[in-house]
Amino acid sequence: MIDPSGQRLPTAADEARFWDLVEDAWARIGPEGRRARQAVAERDPEAGEVDLGIIDELLQVFLDNLTLATQNFSAEELTDLDRVVERRLYEIDRADIQAVTDGSDDGFLYARGFIVALGRDYYAAVARNPRLAVLDAECEEMCYFFATLYHERYDRFPDTGSGISRESTNNPAGWPN
Repeated sequence: MIDPSGQRLPTAADEARFWDLVEDAWARIGPEGRRARQAVAERDPEAGEVDLGIIDELLQVFLDNLTLATQNFSAEELTDLDRVVERRLYEIDRADIQAVTDGSDDGFLYARGFIVALGRDYYAAVARNPRLAVLDAECEEMCYFFATLYHERYDRFPDTGSGISRESTNNPAGWPN
């Protein structure tokens, strides 16, 4: 789908497919992964620091599951999914979220990758209430997951045609000053 400014946007079907893939990759881990993600998403942000030990251990399993689920995807499918990730990262490229996660430009990108990797519910919760973001939580691999798969399979990077950047501080709506 192309918007009036000429940017290529993810379709509703691409968004749904992306979040379904993420949830399925976590579901394959079992109830331990669901409980750990739920604990982060539903915690009281005023309660102090979060123990991310179990999630840190499970993130690689999640990414491996996601790789397996997409092993037969075409270049177009991987590009469509990369466009979704790029858009989700861009939408939460905001000063109010960075104030909670901290980090340099790269560190904030990886923090947003963590937010996306934990799934739709956590992503939506942080978008609504940035205080639910977690200090120093990162998932660098998620930021370029589908672009990397595309590169490994087709020896080049995809062109999403979106006209945006997933890099930090590039969303003018998120950084009004």
